Amino acid sequence: MRGLPMAVEAAAAASSASALGGAVDWWRDVNESTLWQDRIFHALAVLYGFVSAVALVQLVRIECRVPEYGWTTQKVFHFLNFLVNGVRSVVFVLRPDVQLLQPEIIQHVLLDMPGLAFFTTYALLVLFWAEIYYQARAMSTDGLRPTFYWINGVVYAIQIILWLVLWWKPVRIMVIISKMFFAGVSLFAALGFLLYGGRLFLMLQRFPVESKGRRKKLQEVGYVTTICFSCFLIRCVMMCLNAFDKALDLDVLNHPILNFFYFLLVEIVPSALVLFILRKLPPKRGITQYHPIH
Repeated sequence: MRGLPMAVEAAAAASSASALGGAVDWWRDVNESTLWQDRIFHALAVLYGFVSAVALVQLVRIECRVPEYGWTTQKVFHFLNFLVNGVRSVVFVLRPDVQLLQPEIIQHVLLDMPGLAFFTTYALLVLFWAEIYYQARAMSTDGLRPTFYWINGVVYAIQIILWLVLWWKPVRIMVIISKMFFAGVSLFAALGFLLYGGRLFLMLQRFPVESKGRRKKLQEVGYVTTICFSCFLIRCVMMCLNAFDKALDLDVLNHPILNFFYFLLVEIVPSALVLFILRKLPPKRGITQYHPIH
């Protein structure tokens, strides 16, 4: 009788091992199938194209609503979303051709530049929140925009230098340094959202007047902070793993499933959610925060 439970356990273990082996085989078959690679990359292109179109529609709606304010922070944010997602869409449509481009540095630029632009897009949102926070506390905001431009300038300058060195000497260590730098940039963005999103959230919580508008703004800041902090933190972790583990390499064609879930989690879903949360149009006149960017 003792042998019966053992036989059942052995059969269950064999079944689990078989199922796991089948899943591994399926993953490998999908990764190595050019048909599935094309399908997954085209699916990413469609999703990016959809987010880009949503950002463009929202930009047009805002421009029709407040044309007299020129290029406000809100308009630039939506324009950059349109641009970043549109470029990503084109790159994924042409993904097999991008992989064949020579010299190889062109591949790195086309695959990495939209990620840097994504950083700039959401750093602009951090800047907007920082300005609101400082203005509400009667503090000077004069240094915020120069700091924003300076940080972005340094990030792009370092990345361009890394690309040039990689072009001059395409060795593995330079690829690792480039990916780790991008991981650091992503961590910096995550901490920026945590700092200024958290400050603005706590300030709104302490605001004495209870109103529907206050509750809505509190939820908006809380949701966007959580989404953006999470996506940049995930990106940071993935870039670190990607730098040292070739099984997690995102810059190759034979990892389409990994690419799909990575870009879905760190760019597509966060962008779609943030655009939905920030869909409210600005009032037609009288709101000073919608000032032009000089």
